[in-house]
Amino acid sequence: MKYFILLLFSFFIISCGNNKQETAAALKPKPLMSVVKEHQSATKVRPIFLKEVENWQELKAIDSFFVKFEKISPNEALSNALELKDLVKSLKDSVIPVLFDVPAFKARVNILENESLRLADLTLIPAIKASEVNAQVDKTILAFSGVNTKINTILAKKRFEDEIDVKVDFIGLDTTKMDDISKKSIDLRLEEKLRKKDELDDGLKKTGQ
Repeated sequence: MKYFILLLFSFFIISCGNNKQETAAALKPKPLMSVVKEHQSATKVRPIFLKEVENWQELKAIDSFFVKFEKISPNEALSNALELKDLVKSLKDSVIPVLFDVPAFKARVNILENESLRLADLTLIPAIKASEVNAQVDKTILAFSGVNTKINTILAKKRFEDEIDVKVDFIGLDTTKMDDISKKSIDLRLEEKLRKKDELDDGLKKTGQ
């Protein structure tokens, strides 16, 4: 009987010790490099312009890949950095649609490449800090936002110019015989109509219509 009591008492002490260790482990904070951080999403190509870039596979691949970076730990970001660098290089080396084959757009891609290279370089620094990785992730996302913003700007300009051509042809005006003041007046009226149409499109998109 005494032996049984001693055995039970020993088991109780061991169980308490294990529970304390488990509790301490649970309360111990995770290393900062493993803490998931929520980053701001990259700017997207506007839905009305998606058809214009639907065959640009390299751009679509990067857009899909950046979803991973919206909620990611520094360790995970570094493990994906090399693949992102390769995807950006593929975009830069891809056949760029004629509409975007302009210096302003190429400059945005170059900025994205530089930021992705910096992120990849962080994988070579043994004592890199979580805050430094998170900051570079933000910069890289911002650079990709710049690429998509430029796409939206170029396509919006093209849409506006196409709208002007259609409107002028429709009302039967000979632009070669118009003075600059008349042209400017028409352009302003058409620009205002286009702006209102864009606002309507955005409103319908938000309401799901």
